[in-house]
Amino acid sequence: MNVIEAYILRRTVAIFAASLAWVLLIVWTTQVLNRLDLVTSSGQTAATFFFVALLALPPVIPIIMPFAVGIGVAQTLATMNADSELVVISAAGSPKTTVIRPILIVAVVASLLAFFINNIVEPYSRQTMRQTIADSNANLITTVLQEGAFQKVGDGLFVQVSERLPGGQLGGIFVADSRDDAMRLLYYARRGASLEREGGSILVMRDGQVHRQAANGDVSVIRFESYAIDLSEFTSGGGEPTLYPKDRGFFYLVNPDPDDPFYKSNPQAFRSELHQRMTEWLYPIVFALIGIAVAGDARSFREARLHPMVTTIAIGLLVRWAGFIAANEAEKMPAFSALLYVVPIGMMLISAWFIATSRVMELPTSWTEKLLARIRRNNEILRGFWQRLVGRVRPDGGRA
Repeated sequence: MNVIEAYILRRTVAIFAASLAWVLLIVWTTQVLNRLDLVTSSGQTAATFFFVALLALPPVIPIIMPFAVGIGVAQTLATMNADSELVVISAAGSPKTTVIRPILIVAVVASLLAFFINNIVEPYSRQTMRQTIADSNANLITTVLQEGAFQKVGDGLFVQVSERLPGGQLGGIFVADSRDDAMRLLYYARRGASLEREGGSILVMRDGQVHRQAANGDVSVIRFESYAIDLSEFTSGGGEPTLYPKDRGFFYLVNPDPDDPFYKSNPQAFRSELHQRMTEWLYPIVFALIGIAVAGDARSFREARLHPMVTTIAIGLLVRWAGFIAANEAEKMPAFSALLYVVPIGMMLISAWFIATSRVMELPTSWTEKLLARIRRNNEILRGFWQRLVGRVRPDGGRA
């Protein structure tokens, strides 16, 4: 690698890392806020919350990594073009590969990292997160249930404890279970206690009733002196979380367990997920090629209607949107699985053609004009709002 290639590589990596960090921080924050209920409703510690927040990070990285690559490539090339560096490189007789090679190195490394995260790190983090949430639900009754308040343990499942008595005893236990449409259950007991045993906890209720309502409206009431409930019944399988295709590792998707209940009910979801894993890692390379096709040649900025970074991200969004649609449809119709390969590979070939023929990839003129007109109108609105706001404020800080 010569000096020019090392220079381009260093600038691309710096912008890529900065954009990845900032976008990741924003997206990750939104994901973390969705997990606040783990503390507010389940009473878990702050350490558990931050642990779950950390586990939410791997699924986000492969999604935003292509956009970070596109931003890094487009911004690097646009800056070099503005500083006439691309003109100098071209005038010196350097081949196109001098600019393309370091960018492709960054893209390939990002793609390999995305493949590793998608198939190794992300399944592990998803499984660990589901297990942590399942464990927090399993401990809900015995540790953090508030007296006199209904607590939602899961969809269609509510628990209330009237009071906590000395010695770990519970008074006024009420459980409403409507998860099964064919049978609704209401448990009530005057007192009870939770007991630990190997493999989980059980809730022993004394002096109570079980009300069972069938789908046809028939109600049966059973009185009991002592009744024990495995708390695993309230945590989707004994604290063992249900694992979906996205939670499985790559090798499991290649050879799934035929006895897996989810695989039996929807085998196409596993096949679709496998095809996604085989194609998702290509998008950093796709975005890098788009960035090169948009801003890789030296040209005057007077020729450009939009900044190259805007064009790169806009085209990349369209490609990524097409990939997401293909992924969603492939879960139901196997024919769409082919589109998961056609979208990224097709865009790579189109970008390579633009690069090889020294053509500039741009958005359609009509789209660009509408976008620029919208931007100008928004700027005029903001400028008018600011002038009115400043005009109402006197120089001494008071209002006019």
